[in-house]
Amino acid sequence: MISVSILGATGRMGMLTKDLVDQDPNLKLHAALDSKAAPEQMLDADVVVDFTRPDVSQQLVEYAIANSQKVLVGTSGWSETKLARIEKMLQENPAAAVVVVPNFSIGSMLAQRFAAEAAKFFSDVEIVEAHHAGKVDSPSGTAIRTAELIEAAREVQPLIPGVGQVARGEVVSGVPIHSLRLDGVSARQETIFGSDAEQLKLVHDVSSHRAYSLGILRSIEYTASATGLVIGLDKVLG
Repeated sequence: MISVSILGATGRMGMLTKDLVDQDPNLKLHAALDSKAAPEQMLDADVVVDFTRPDVSQQLVEYAIANSQKVLVGTSGWSETKLARIEKMLQENPAAAVVVVPNFSIGSMLAQRFAAEAAKFFSDVEIVEAHHAGKVDSPSGTAIRTAELIEAAREVQPLIPGVGQVARGEVVSGVPIHSLRLDGVSARQETIFGSDAEQLKLVHDVSSHRAYSLGILRSIEYTASATGLVIGLDKVLG
């Protein structure tokens, strides 16, 4: 049985994770921590699940690594610089591990995989992503990861017309990303490819946060025996 500590347990994703842990016979709750809880409460759990905020996530993950824990990170806002620091810390604490999953939706993972494949054939691409008004970061971690996969799939990085124009969105890995934050939206991402005389649109919609349930469960199980730094649900599912 895997014991689980949940950071950010009173948030939407934290509450979902607690429900999943309570219902799964192979998991048990070690601690459910809110923003006022002492971080020491998460110690001794087999897996720490982080659904906090970008401004506190790094500090909590580093604390877990220092205590040789295995951490599943669902908080957005992890840059390459932050991840490089985490990777260095893990080399010094080999008993610890960090699994970073920008999006726990299997549908989203497949949309990213299809986008990377399409990027080999289309030179023009932009991403439009929309989330609920309460999401505090933009672009989303999912959009950033999609852009990184698109860049990795291309042999040549094309020039982007309009770079420097504020209205073109934030350019990540050579891909413009446009972020919307609106009431009435859960999560939506549209990756739009263009070439001479045709377009390809890859759209993924989430109507409820329960769409992340299976991905969260599989990620907890994977993290319990993970080593080093692992990024992406695709790595979890193989």
